Amino acid sequence: MANALVFIDTPGAVLKKSSLELLTIARSLGETAVAVAGELSDDVAKQLGAYGASTVYLPSGGDLGEYLVGPKAAYLAAAATASGATTVLLDNSPEGKEIAGRLSIKLNAGVITDVVGVEADGTAHKSVLAGSYTTTAKATTPVAILSIKANNVEPETAAVAASPGTATIEVPADSLTSAARITARTEKPVSGRPDLSEARIVVAGGRGVDGDFGPVEELADALGAAVGASRAATDAGWIGHDAQVGQTGVTVSPQLYISAGISGAIQQKAGMQTAKVIVAINKDPESPVFEIADYGIIGDLFDVLPQATAEIKKRKG
Repeated sequence: MANALVFIDTPGAVLKKSSLELLTIARSLGETAVAVAGELSDDVAKQLGAYGASTVYLPSGGDLGEYLVGPKAAYLAAAATASGATTVLLDNSPEGKEIAGRLSIKLNAGVITDVVGVEADGTAHKSVLAGSYTTTAKATTPVAILSIKANNVEPETAAVAASPGTATIEVPADSLTSAARITARTEKPVSGRPDLSEARIVVAGGRGVDGDFGPVEELADALGAAVGASRAATDAGWIGHDAQVGQTGVTVSPQLYISAGISGAIQQKAGMQTAKVIVAINKDPESPVFEIADYGIIGDLFDVLPQATAEIKKRKG
C-alpha cells in the first residue's frame, strides 16, 4: 500500500519539473504510487521509477485528456482507494486545485492548497495572503489532499531506482457520460522559453513598456527566463493573456523575478510575492513594488534592461 499518490495529468514525452518536485516530496512521505491520466511512454515510466514510484495507475479506456476535470477526479478517487494512499499530491494549477476540491468530496478528505513544503509526517507549509505569510497546517482526515506550488523543492532521484508495475483503474461510467469534453485544440506557438508557472527566472513587463516587450523578451532570452506581464499589459493587447502574472492570472514562485515597468498593485503581488529574489525597475520611486523588492532600480526600463542584457551576454561569452 502506498503512503502517497501523485497525480500527473498529461506527462507527455518527458516529465515536467513540477511533476519531479511532486515525486520528490512524495518519496519523503514513504511508498509512492502515481496516477497518470494521459498516455504513458516507456521513457516516462523509467523516469517515474528513477524518482521512486513503485506503482503506476492508468485509466481504463485510455487517455482522459479529452475530458475536463470531472472524470479525472473520479479516476483519481478510485486510484487513491486502490493504492491505500494517505496523501494525494497534485500541482497547484487552477485545474489541479479544482480536481483537488472534487476529490475531497469523493474521499471526504481535507484539502490544503498553495503548499510550499511538506514534512515527513504530512504537515504542510502553506503560503497565504498573497505570500505575505507561511502557515503550518495538517489535515485531520484519513486522507489529505495537497496541491503543491512549483519551484519550492529541488527534484532529486531516488537512491535506488524502482521498476514500477502498472495497474488499470476503472473510470466510473457515470463520470464520463455527463462530463464536459474538449472539442478542439489550438497549438500554441513554441517560443523556446520555459513554462511561466514553472520557470526559475521570470522577467515581467507592465504598463511601463508602452506596448514594446522587446527589451523584456531580450533580457528573458539572455537569462533563459520566462516572460510575464501585468494585467494592464495583457488587457492592452501587448502580449497574450497566458503571460499574465497575478491574482487573476498565473501564480509564479521563481528563484528570480524581475519586474519592469509594473507598479506592484496588490493583484500583481498576489501572483509573484513568493519569489525568492525580486528585482524591481520603475521610474516612480514611490511605486508600491519597491515595498516587496529585494533590489530596486529607479530608472527607465528602456535604459536599464538593454544594459543588463548586454552585460549578461558579455559575461556568458
